[in-house]
Amino acid sequence: MESEKMLGEETTSVSASVQLEKRVGLFSGVALIVGTMIGSGIFVSPKGVLREVGGVGPSLLVWTGCGLISTMGAVVYAELGTMIKESGGEYAYLFRAFGPIPAFLYQWTQVILLLPASLAAIALSFGIYAGQPFFGSCKVPDLVVKSLAAVCLVLVTALNCISVKLAARIQVFFTAIKVLALGVIIGVGIYSLALGNTPWLTPDKAFQTRHTITISDVGLAFYQGLWAYDGWNNLNFVTEEIEKPARNLPLAIMISIPLVTLLYVLTNVAYFSVMTPSELLASGAVAVTLGNRWLGVMAWIMPLSVACSVFGSLNGTMFSLGRLCYTAARKGHMVEILSMIHVELLTPSPALIFTSTIALIMIIPNDFDAIINYFSFAAWMFYGSTFLAHIVMRFTQKDAHRPIKAPVLFSALMFLASLYLIVAPIISEPDLWYLYAAIFIVAGLLFYFPFVHFGWNPPFMKYITMGLQMLMNVSPPTEAPKDV
Repeated sequence: MESEKMLGEETTSVSASVQLEKRVGLFSGVALIVGTMIGSGIFVSPKGVLREVGGVGPSLLVWTGCGLISTMGAVVYAELGTMIKESGGEYAYLFRAFGPIPAFLYQWTQVILLLPASLAAIALSFGIYAGQPFFGSCKVPDLVVKSLAAVCLVLVTALNCISVKLAARIQVFFTAIKVLALGVIIGVGIYSLALGNTPWLTPDKAFQTRHTITISDVGLAFYQGLWAYDGWNNLNFVTEEIEKPARNLPLAIMISIPLVTLLYVLTNVAYFSVMTPSELLASGAVAVTLGNRWLGVMAWIMPLSVACSVFGSLNGTMFSLGRLCYTAARKGHMVEILSMIHVELLTPSPALIFTSTIALIMIIPNDFDAIINYFSFAAWMFYGSTFLAHIVMRFTQKDAHRPIKAPVLFSALMFLASLYLIVAPIISEPDLWYLYAAIFIVAGLLFYFPFVHFGWNPPFMKYITMGLQMLMNVSPPTEAPKDV
């Protein structure tokens, strides 16, 4: 008992200065959003939209439309982020609007499955492109891919555990590399257009389609495009660490989304200026094909750019979404150790290590794409719930301080879009996996009621928490944000 008391006294004295520091400025915020949104897809295979609508013109319109939709969603999130200055993104907003159960089910689905699966998938992509130069035209062995993926994941986790400032600087560096790489692709496109390679960009050919476009085709095309824009909300997960959030959060969003939209549209124009739609659909790595045709001895830039882009996306995802686990634990929705911060480095290292550990386990299977594909509708379900939360809080919390007020029309349109994106894949490709996904989400209630609602805490957890606290040199934060 005496040793427990001494530990408690030591923790209390240390935690007097333990809290997340505000180390994310405007530039870092822009890098976090842009660097997370731009992954490998735009370099490797931006053909999902083209496949659905069957023409260059409609494809470019969909890419532009996805940017506008993401901008509307981001404006709504800018209001929510400046009104509720708490990390955790959708979790914090659902908790404020609808209470603990929807928030718990959101973090249950994200922390236990979707987030680690996404991290694992990104890390495996890095393993493929980092290993490719050593194997030439041969397939990179699975063991090599998984080993490189595991090393990448451990490295990114370590960097994020060591320093928020270091992770932010790394994000800025790799974001600059991927934007520069897209600039090279766009430059090649401009040069190709100057040479007169415009047949597929003229009105008469641009709107020639391979098939009759249906409403379902348009919906699925937007579904593909919006996933390429995913990440526009990532800065909301680190609100507590943003310097001057009322200014920098909305400003970073308003800079980032239009910038990514411009880059995506111009990059697609560049692709269509150097290859036909059929060639683009047949290419396994579009940017590599472009590099081999136009960059000569410098063609190696493209595979390297893909690897750097994936690494930056992994770092940004870990940096932002790792805060979800930390915020949920702080409200008692996860085990207590995950709500603690390193007493010297001031990073949420337990939450980061926990998330990374699940992702490392998910690297082991050969293929878990089905998990991500069939659970993706759940992500839109929670997006839609968040937009509904914005509308609800306009009536239930009229007096709340809102530095920015987004039009309610934006939330209404995004809510309807979310409903469509939930239903569209289920109708177009019905599968029992969607039922399994729904069962998994609801199964979170089996943990919520005994451990959260009724507050049952197994006696041995106290000793496990104390042991991990000493081992990891962590302590509970000094205080929750005052705005929460």
